[in-house]
Amino acid sequence: MPSTVKSLKITYNPINEQNTFTSGDWVTGQVSLEVAKDCEIDSLMVQFKGKAEVMWTERHGQVTVVYHSKDKYFSIKHYFIRDKNAEEDDNETLLINQSGETYSSVVAPGCHVYPFSFQIPYPSMPSSFTGSVGKIYYTLKAKLSRSMRIAQKDKIRINYVTNVITYNDLDIMAPQHDSKDKKMKLFTSGSVAMDVKLEKTGYSQGEGLKVMACIENNSSREIKPKYCVYRKHSFFADGKRRVCTKDLLKEVGEPIPPSTNVNVSKVIPIPHDAEPSIHNCSIITAEHRLRVYLDVKYASDPEIKFPIVIMPASQVPAVAATPSASAFGFEPYGNTNPPQWGYVPPQPPVAPQSLDLPPPYGAHGMYPPLTDFGHKYQ
Repeated sequence: MPSTVKSLKITYNPINEQNTFTSGDWVTGQVSLEVAKDCEIDSLMVQFKGKAEVMWTERHGQVTVVYHSKDKYFSIKHYFIRDKNAEEDDNETLLINQSGETYSSVVAPGCHVYPFSFQIPYPSMPSSFTGSVGKIYYTLKAKLSRSMRIAQKDKIRINYVTNVITYNDLDIMAPQHDSKDKKMKLFTSGSVAMDVKLEKTGYSQGEGLKVMACIENNSSREIKPKYCVYRKHSFFADGKRRVCTKDLLKEVGEPIPPSTNVNVSKVIPIPHDAEPSIHNCSIITAEHRLRVYLDVKYASDPEIKFPIVIMPASQVPAVAATPSASAFGFEPYGNTNPPQWGYVPPQPPVAPQSLDLPPPYGAHGMYPPLTDFGHKYQ
């Protein structure tokens, strides 16, 4: 027997070429419902929510322990059709159609389109993220409920990026400087030293990271300066931490002969698709570091590590005005300036809140040392 409800689909309208959204932007879209015959609906709603979640398991002898944590940022529901017996909620809104009336609970055969809009809350939240044991996601979900039937659902994710202004709290313009020297042993005699500077700490996607170094090769062998940008994901749950690291890109400089002092400069391009750093989530952090080291044969390599912050590429801010009904194919009627339909009046902007950044790792006495990762990624 063919189903009465043939399909339920939710879509949204991109606002820029990157298909990203940030705080204050309006997310508009449609819920499309196709039915084969007259259909009575208990409720039809669309939900917009943002949350972070972490989960992994560990074996301790014969016992499997599950570590799980989640952080909810917001959850907003709009109803096209609301169950008459349901209790009202402050985060729920009943939408109206283009005629200024509530939607009928009896739907005729054919395809029906229900437009909606949500404004992303102003307090800055962490960017969308997917890691090995955790994720940060922002979803739109449509749900259709009918009496004595299993509810039908459809959902889609949007790509949210933290507002670039938020990264100012991390002192992204602070320059960095460090030096290292090492005396050679065994098969190599003499010593090597390097003095390295970075112009700043924060870099946008696609920007060049300039490294300036003064290198002294007072050893008996040729050396090469090398550069590595790597990421470090940390997941927190139930007093435990899980870490995952990965090299993102590597560069090699020109060889430096023995008994030579040189000034070298290297520009490392940050990939356009590099994930933004995440420092404003209580259960997930995505950090980036630059490792500068001297490749010395038959000896351990002296190295310097710098924390860097990768920010979303600058974008032209989206207009945060609510779209008019004509944007969905409806022509104005009656009053030439009718009230907009199906939308919640925009609320006064809330001043961005200060970020509750996770404390430095050293402050977490409850987290075990990362003995299985060695010194390479500390």
